[in-house]
Order: sequence, then structure tokens, then C-alpha cells
Amino acid sequence: MLPSIATVRVLSQSFAALDAIVSPQGFATYAFDRRWGPGEEFGSMSNGSGDEYSIVFTAAGAFVRGFDHESSMSPYQDDGYRTWPGLVESVPEEFAAQVTEPAFCHSDGTGRFLAATVCVWRRHHDPCWQVGDIEFPAREDPDGSDWLFRLLVDGTPAAYCAYAADYFEVTLDPDDVGLVLDHRPLTPELVRRINPETDMAELAEALDTIGFPHLR
Repeated sequence: MLPSIATVRVLSQSFAALDAIVSPQGFATYAFDRRWGPGEEFGSMSNGSGDEYSIVFTAAGAFVRGFDHESSMSPYQDDGYRTWPGLVESVPEEFAAQVTEPAFCHSDGTGRFLAATVCVWRRHHDPCWQVGDIEFPAREDPDGSDWLFRLLVDGTPAAYCAYAADYFEVTLDPDDVGLVLDHRPLTPELVRRINPETDMAELAEALDTIGFPHLR
């Protein structure tokens, strides 16, 4: 149900920009780094409770890792901290480095393991997003993908406003949020409407990291 790679990238930048405005004190859930690595960009979500996802945009396409810490598919449910069977075995060579990326791994004291209950990937020539050959546990949303990526799948101003109301306890104007989701250049006036307490200098630095267009 994820949209195209291009749409996922734009939404990831937009969510990061909105969070940087709404929560300039560093409590943002969504982040984006256009300088993640040589030829790579990085979008992420972390709710502060152990649940997170990472999206690496590369020349080949995009690799998505999600981790629902309460999922029965968590490597913490296995004595050897192994990922769920089928989760990463068929990840193509183009994304092999992401499977062992230290930033996506936890440590059991003797070594690192991939903290993932979801792995999805798509090369630019693929017709759709790909997953491994997985036998899922018989429970609702067994890997956490439904709720982890709900905002990306919805991608509407109403969805972001609902998230912001729940997480930051703020009420936002859907029209203002829609301008950001449409990737319109941020103006000081728009920023003040969203959050009049935002420090414009600090926001400019954050937007430069995100790669979001803005007017000084």
C-alpha cells in the first residue's frame, strides 16, 4: 500500500519539516537527512517508545526497515536474536548494506543483529514494493507494518493533523499542513501560522538537512 518511491521521499521530507516546526525542542518523530551517505538519503520515524522505521533512498531505489518492539516477529522473541524467517533472505544485492547497517542494529552483548519486524524494498525498475517469502503469525498486524506506515500510506493533511493532535497536543490548520505536504516553499508567515514560537534560524538549519525548500 506504500506509494511510489518519489512520493514516499516527498512525504518523508514533508513530515520531517512539519515536525521540525511543530516541535523545535527536539521531540520530533519524523526526520530526514539528505546527506545520509554518498548518494544516499535517509527518512526515519521514532516514537520514543522503541518503535521506529528507516527508509534509505539510494541510486538503486529504496529500502525500508520497520521495527515494532511488541511484535511477535521481533528478533527479541528468538533466543539467538535472529530475524523472522524470510524477512531478509531475498533482499537484493543492491540493498545488502542496509541489512547490516549499524544504525539499524541492536546489540545482544556479543554482536549486532538487525532490529526489524518489517523489510520492504523497491528498485526503480520494480513494478511494486517487494517483500520476502514470509509465513506470518496468525494475528492482526503481526509485523506492525499497518500502524508503523499508516501516515505514509494515508499522506493527507487530515492524517498529519490527527497525528500532531495526539502526539504533540496541538491543533493545526489542514490547509497550512497541505501546503507543506505539497512541498511548497516554506515562508516565515506559514511557519508562524503553524507554530509562532519556532526559531527561524534553527528551523533553517533543520530544513537544510532535510532538503526542504524555504524562503528566508
